[in-house]
Amino acid sequence: MIKLFENLCSIWAPSGSEEKLVEFILKEVSPFAECTVQPNGNIICFKKGKKPSVKKVMLDAHTDEVGIIVTSICSDGFIKFATLGGINVAVMLGRKVIFENGTVGVVGIKPTHLTKDDEKKKFPEAESLYIDIGASSAEEAKKYVALGDSAVFEGKYTRLGDDTVKSRAIDDRAGVAVLIALLKEESEYDFYATFTVQEELGCRGARTAAYSVEPDAAIVLEATTAADLHGVSKENLVCALGEGPAISFMDNGTLYDKRLFNAALNSGIKCQVKSKVAGGNNSGAIHLSRSGCPTLAISLPCRYIHSASSVANINDLKAMFELTKKMLLDIAGGNIL
Repeated sequence: MIKLFENLCSIWAPSGSEEKLVEFILKEVSPFAECTVQPNGNIICFKKGKKPSVKKVMLDAHTDEVGIIVTSICSDGFIKFATLGGINVAVMLGRKVIFENGTVGVVGIKPTHLTKDDEKKKFPEAESLYIDIGASSAEEAKKYVALGDSAVFEGKYTRLGDDTVKSRAIDDRAGVAVLIALLKEESEYDFYATFTVQEELGCRGARTAAYSVEPDAAIVLEATTAADLHGVSKENLVCALGEGPAISFMDNGTLYDKRLFNAALNSGIKCQVKSKVAGGNNSGAIHLSRSGCPTLAISLPCRYIHSASSVANINDLKAMFELTKKMLLDIAGGNIL
């Protein structure tokens, strides 16, 4: 699964342009499940188990990553943009971006010797940033990019130390890797797996997927902020690398089902509680679908999330797989709900 995770992190798939990842996923899982692609790009898979499930379970992971989209091309050849998803200005400055056609650019900022003293003390506004692709005019720039073109930040998958990796798109290629691995295994019970689009823009794909599947319960596989960093107080860690996947009791979009939350913590598989009410994921849309759906989020702790150099622990990813497998078995078998 770790090699699969590495391969997934290399695929270009910002929000709204998930087609390459969709194609890759279909090649991986079509021999093991019945797969359909919704008009918006969601993949919905039905995995036949040894026996029918008591409760219909939907496992979900989103296919998109954060990125940028071109909003205007200036007369001097520089490119203005908007972000696809929530990206801190600090992680964009000076970064290399790659468009789908291979065009490379750099997020430019005003040079320090032209920056006023008061400006040096704060980050620039996102609206003041631009992309430099080396063009000297709008006419030249338009040979390479057009309005509405998207790009991602370059961040190659790299091993750090014994158990740690850094890459762009760990959010949510971690969830995708776990879901693919589960579909390839024999399953005790039937279940549905959804690979959904445009989570970074507001859980748009998850909304239609949940409506179609109409699950009795859902498990959302995600990545979440880890703040186990130098200088951060213990009460602000959120979660930490090496302590297993994070289980949420509440975030900005969901108050999670207590039965599922407690079952995960008592599973016997190493995991931790996400200690801050912050962020959100596809649970926000799924748990409100139709008449409502009990939902659990199992998240990979990730430092520097939504950046080109996100950092995660591969042992946490392995534990995420084992916990998801255990929870699927217990929910589908009618042992929790």
